[in-house]
Amino acid sequence: MIWEDIILELQKELSLDEYNKYIKNIKYDEVNSNINLIVLKVDNVFLLNWIKRNYINKIALLFEDHTEIKPEIKIILNSKEKKKIAQNKNNIDYKTIKQNNKTSILNPSYTFESFVVGESNKFAYNLSEKVAQNQGRIYNPLFISGETGLGKTHLLNAIGNYNINDKNIILITSEEFLNDFINHLKNKNMERFREKYRNCDYLLIDDIQFISGKPQIQEEFFHTFNILKENNKQIVLTSDRPIKELIGIEERLKSRFQSGIISQIQPPELETKIAIIKKKCELDLIQINDEIIEYIASNINNNIRTIEGIITTINSFSSIMNQEITLELAKNTINNFKKTNNEKINLDDIINLTAKTINIKPTDIKSKKRTKNILFARKIVIYLGRKLTTNSMPELANFLNMKDHSSVSKAMKKTQEEIENNQELKLKIEEIENNIKDSKNNKK
Repeated sequence: MIWEDIILELQKELSLDEYNKYIKNIKYDEVNSNINLIVLKVDNVFLLNWIKRNYINKIALLFEDHTEIKPEIKIILNSKEKKKIAQNKNNIDYKTIKQNNKTSILNPSYTFESFVVGESNKFAYNLSEKVAQNQGRIYNPLFISGETGLGKTHLLNAIGNYNINDKNIILITSEEFLNDFINHLKNKNMERFREKYRNCDYLLIDDIQFISGKPQIQEEFFHTFNILKENNKQIVLTSDRPIKELIGIEERLKSRFQSGIISQIQPPELETKIAIIKKKCELDLIQINDEIIEYIASNINNNIRTIEGIITTINSFSSIMNQEITLELAKNTINNFKKTNNEKINLDDIINLTAKTINIKPTDIKSKKRTKNILFARKIVIYLGRKLTTNSMPELANFLNMKDHSSVSKAMKKTQEEIENNQELKLKIEEIENNIKDSKNNKK
């Protein structure tokens, strides 16, 4: 049988570990397969998504080598797993939603179940779940803001995936919405455009800030928004900045955005970053121990896409080189991933990022206050000030309004001793240090 030959070829091409993890347990569905369509069965959703992303084209090409016809590869769950998922309201059909010859694609791996919830995103997550379960009845519109790579797009997809089987969903970026508008306008077919966007159940628009400074599309969106709202259709918008900072967007639109409920996703705290890495490893069947996970979480920025990119890079290197994932491999990957210029870091950078992480005012660190949080922050600023800048101890003392350089010296010594005995403190300082470095690099 051809499938047996292809399995043997994959076994030769891939490492033993990769083959055993991802290929060995694929079942060939001979009954439903033919020369143009190959149906493969797997035991879980995670394996299904991984094979789709990494092996589907390779498998199709191998079949083409044997039959001279490149087939469509369809990967499905076995009947037992299908039955299990069908009992869950979050069932996803892994299909494309088609509307008026325009395709809106949801990412099937972006579900509520795969979203890692922490203090920084809990409110946005809970609101998104409510909106998914109650179309247009509460929290309409839902406006989610936050920096790039913190999970806004994931939540949009999760809302869409929750309703994929029985609702008309449109998930689109504001740039795609604008291009669609221009094309319909050019073809003098605006009625079709309006019919499409004003008759959906869920309009999910990513990065709404990009309609800034474009009055014609804002006019159109204003009327679309009003009609959807009047008909209890759900609107969810995301932006990389809060509503009050949306320069170039008409006040009447901003007023509409504020008429529902607003949530801001904050950068993930260390514990959430660790949970994100563990979830990524679980989804992609990657084995990394806790020590390496903690190191990665402490030494990369808060962008979830960056975190996922690092994990994928580490795993790919490990598979290609046929070696286990070690702390040294993680360190080398992260060092190659980042380009740091410490010379441009100043004490203000350190104070601002430390204050933001610990949730206090920057001015508190330079004050005479001695609450636990402020003393902790001051300790970190002194340590990183010496490590990341060329400032002397007298200069640090002067900057922090401390008595003299001996105070800085004592604080520095005490912090170094604590770092050696307190893993939590060490991880927190590493996290802040890397946030400072990444912040400077992103401004270049």
